[in-house]
Formats: sequence, structure tokens, C-alpha cells
Amino acid sequence: MATLITCLSTGKGTWRHVSQLIAQEDWDKIFLITNEFGKEKYTNDKPFETIVIDNNKPVEELARDVKQALDGNITDTEVAVNIISGAGNEHMAVLSAILQSGLGIRFVVAGDEQMKTL
Repeated sequence: MATLITCLSTGKGTWRHVSQLIAQEDWDKIFLITNEFGKEKYTNDKPFETIVIDNNKPVEELARDVKQALDGNITDTEVAVNIISGAGNEHMAVLSAILQSGLGIRFVVAGDEQMKTL
């Protein structure tokens, strides 16, 4: 299918949404942008890679950290992105890192039965 990049941070019910989205497609790769708590607590039956960020860093550093983690790990020209979970600084960092990597984006959300592209 494609590569999914999603924030997995704060927000009531957002972890469930991310899990539902992961289950609704056969992703080639899944990257979860999260903090130490998410790394320790989140589980899923499908394989995924965790990119741990420190929300106390300035957004420029967060973007640099995410970009470094993604560099060389995505062969597609476009990625599916979900930022339903998390805060604005995380979202800015993720979007900046993706665009700096030269990748196109499409926003996706979990639907009732299948993923939806916005």
C-alpha cells in the first residue's frame, strides 16, 4: 500500500484511532512519532518503527530529529500522514520533516470500515 507516518501522543481516544487506521490497510511501513511513554506503552500486532521525540525541544530540533530518523527509510514519493494525535509542535515538526525530505503527503483517517483519504 504505502508508508504511514502518524503521531501517537496525547488526546482522548487518539491511540484507538491510530490503531484502527493501522488495521484498516496493508501498510508497507509504519512510523509512529511518539514520546517515551508511547514507546513503552503502545502495542500493535502489525510491525512498526517508533521515532521517539522530546517535546521539550524547540520545534526546529524536533523536525531535525524526525527528518534524520526518516532519511533513507522511505522509498515512496508520497506518504500517508495522520496527525489526529499530538500537539501542534509535534505536527509542525512531522510535516516539516516530511516536506524537507521531498515527499508528498496525503492525509488519512480511520473510517468506520476502511481508511479515508482527506
